[in-house]
Amino acid sequence: MAALRVLFIGGTGIISSACAALAVERGLDLTVLTRGTGRRPLPAGARPLVADVHDPAAVRAAIGDRDFDAVVDWVAFTPQHVRRDVELFTGRTGQYVFISSASAYQTPPARLPITESTPLRNPWWQYSRDKIACEDVLQEAYRDHGFPVTVVRPSHTYDRTSVPMDGGWTAVARMRAGKEVVVHGDGSSLWTLTHHTDFARGFVPLLGHPRTLGEAFTLTSQDVLTWDQITRALAAAAGVEARIVHVPSDQIAALDARWGASLLGDKTWSSVFDTAKLRALVPDFVATVPFEVGAREIVDWHDADPARQVVDAEHDRLQDLLVERFRAG
Repeated sequence: MAALRVLFIGGTGIISSACAALAVERGLDLTVLTRGTGRRPLPAGARPLVADVHDPAAVRAAIGDRDFDAVVDWVAFTPQHVRRDVELFTGRTGQYVFISSASAYQTPPARLPITESTPLRNPWWQYSRDKIACEDVLQEAYRDHGFPVTVVRPSHTYDRTSVPMDGGWTAVARMRAGKEVVVHGDGSSLWTLTHHTDFARGFVPLLGHPRTLGEAFTLTSQDVLTWDQITRALAAAAGVEARIVHVPSDQIAALDARWGASLLGDKTWSSVFDTAKLRALVPDFVATVPFEVGAREIVDWHDADPARQVVDAEHDRLQDLLVERFRAG
């Protein structure tokens, strides 16, 4: 049987790089279209194409007369992006996979766990509203014209290069310097973290699967921790203890609108997901990387090259202000 022919638009990001590696490992015929500037190399065996996806003429020239069993756009964020894709790939793919976001679900959620039937509504974060609008465009294309869309909704997915806290490495640098770190709320809200290799194990089997068309799937691990636990796991991996100062999310938002939007539109609220729909199609899907292991990967990667330990000076300053204002006593 011929290998599944798959096109990734983008393929060097945190999530897409793990999926590209596993796709090749499992024998898929993978073509990856990028601008050629990604910092992660493509896996051996993937066919590279270079074009700017925002230039449809360049994309057409790059892919030529090829068609595909599945196309995955990892870098579509607005309705304009997906309308372009519908035009480009109608009649040229058996499946179009849109990478949405679990932050598109009702925020705050009315009940847990969150499932695919949870309404899509996020009044706090433009990123999430744009993803919802993309889904609306694609579902209309599916209903009206049979465009073969599959929607995948990841939550917070990370790899060794990404510290899963606002400000990135800044939080670890503060803890190593003996400084307090800000955790939103009272630190007890629940959060789901997914290692990118775990995401890939759930994602790759969906490619070319006939039962996915017109459907949406939540794809996360079941590794649920509080934000205090996440912070302490990073501190332990860095060889220190966390000194946490809790700050209400709305107070953070009042000081910094961008940081506040990512909290009120996502991280403030407990996020626990039911992935039964995914597991019905991928019954062997099991996430195997707990965050304590992932935290050690993160710290080891950053420690291997001090140039990677980038501190966001503005975020560091904001944390100082918040710590001074909300430090107990």
